[in-house]
Amino acid sequence: MVTGIVDHTRDGNGVVHARLLDLVPGRSGKAYADWLKARGEEFTAGIKTAALDPFRGYANAIRDELPEAITVLDAFHVVKLGSAMVDEVRRRVQQETLGHRGRKGDPLYGIRRTLQIGAEHLTDKQAARLDAKLTLGDPDHEVTLAWQCYQKLRNIYHARPERGRELVNEVISSFPSCPIPEVSRLGRTLKQWKAAILAYFDTHGASNGPTEAINGVIETTRRIARGFRNFTNYRLRCLLAAGGHRPYRIKQTNHA
Repeated sequence: MVTGIVDHTRDGNGVVHARLLDLVPGRSGKAYADWLKARGEEFTAGIKTAALDPFRGYANAIRDELPEAITVLDAFHVVKLGSAMVDEVRRRVQQETLGHRGRKGDPLYGIRRTLQIGAEHLTDKQAARLDAKLTLGDPDHEVTLAWQCYQKLRNIYHARPERGRELVNEVISSFPSCPIPEVSRLGRTLKQWKAAILAYFDTHGASNGPTEAINGVIETTRRIARGFRNFTNYRLRCLLAAGGHRPYRIKQTNHA
């Protein structure tokens, strides 16, 4: 496991030109904090925004080493927590109503992928099928309510900033008291990250998207190499591929 640190600096037009700054062994807050300490105060003082996934270790490192930076919880990972919650409810209700895991022909199993789609993207046919299957397989409407909560969570990032902030407060005030245990647990998690979720609207939508793009380059590099024997080679190859460096090329001149 390694921790990657990515530069999200925007240019004058607000476009992020992501580049890999470094890879360090271990996926922990300490690994990240030690790297920041080694860069020195001049470097850390220049960091104004830090985007991360919902891992408390990284959040603690930012708190301790980047006290002036705004911590932003990545929107994709927030929505992913919601989609995972819906799937947990679906699988539990499936077990309670039919006594087994999902099988072909089971109502809830048949809509497992449809439940992950945003309501605004559903076709009329998909919406009708979703309603029919929920009627058959969701007697206590738990999956239906979980799906509605998921849609509300998604809407946070599709609304104007003022409305988005209102939705954050609505979600955090209502989810923890929901009688559905999976929704309640998600609500408690989101409440712990409230400030970092709201920071999305104060940073012009800062996210971990550039980091995911760099991760794609790293995965491609590893796949082409068919693995690495040691971390040093892995780190150097990834920095060459995604660190903003370009190989030097000798200009050739053809002579007649």
